[in-house]
Amino acid sequence: MTAALDINITKVETSKLLEMTLENIPFGKYFTDHMLEADYENGEWKNVEIKPYQPLLMEPSVAALHYGQAIFEGIKAYKDQDGNVAIFRPQDNFKRFNISAERMQMPTVPEEIFMEGMRMLIEIDKNWVPSMKDHSLYIRPFMFSSDPVIGVKPSETYKFMIILSPTGPYYTAPMKIYVEEKYTRAAPGGVGFSKNAGNYGASMLATAEAKKAGYDQVLWTDAFEHRYLQEVGTMNVFFIIGNTAVTPSLEEGTILAGVTRDSAMEVLKDMGLEVVEKKISIEDLMDAHRAGILYEVFGTGTAATISLIKELRYKDYVMHFDTDQWKIAPELKTRLTDIREGRAADTHGWMFKV
Repeated sequence: MTAALDINITKVETSKLLEMTLENIPFGKYFTDHMLEADYENGEWKNVEIKPYQPLLMEPSVAALHYGQAIFEGIKAYKDQDGNVAIFRPQDNFKRFNISAERMQMPTVPEEIFMEGMRMLIEIDKNWVPSMKDHSLYIRPFMFSSDPVIGVKPSETYKFMIILSPTGPYYTAPMKIYVEEKYTRAAPGGVGFSKNAGNYGASMLATAEAKKAGYDQVLWTDAFEHRYLQEVGTMNVFFIIGNTAVTPSLEEGTILAGVTRDSAMEVLKDMGLEVVEKKISIEDLMDAHRAGILYEVFGTGTAATISLIKELRYKDYVMHFDTDQWKIAPELKTRLTDIREGRAADTHGWMFKV
């Protein structure tokens, strides 16, 4: 349980929700009526408030714009058949957020501000949580350095915020993925395991080139040999090889420890599969494909949930998959969705009630 939070609340007079529908809403385009904001100054967090969603007023010298001290999280809240709202595993995102903060030389955010502030914000804007299947309220906590100073050093002031966005499905169709062999997302000792803004900015050129070639995303490989598989764009990746679910290991610190990844591993075990985390090369994958035992490939992520991959290309070798025949990934998605939307028992204790 989190401690009571002393917070100033200012509500809108009229909700924007009266002018829109939440069905089939695009990801990340519309935002709810309110946001949470807190400031870090003189070694402490202060000025915690929930107020109407609005633009920020910043000086052009604000440090985050120049030196990239910015981190974020992605979380989702769901509404069950009775209209109750619950958040999926926010405690795990809270922990990961502060791991990112420490790696980026930023202050950690107290649990009562992150967790209780999130709960209070969603309680105020709970009518924005869609009730349709495969819809949810996307929660974006983020923090950035706010010193109005040009200079390569950690900032002395920071701003922590949470904004909310109702959303429908992120990927609506199975994807085509290009195995990246030129650009690098992360290397050991770097910041690949942290959810910082720079990781995503650095990925955009490779993704754009893959899209020009007819692919949706790239599957990143290691920085040294471009052989060992890491993650796909905004997702972790799983391979069903024989009766085993294989996913790249987190040991080298180059891959984000996905909350959906961890959840998928638990549910796959519930389904009777062996789950293995290991270093896996593209050659291993092609050998499994040639042998006819690479049955399914899919991504996992907060935004994407479970996303099927129908084609994987490495150089001139193309692996095609008939996703209509798959059993494991669709069942995994159904089981996770049923837990989140209250149709199945939450045996793992993942849902945080608002």
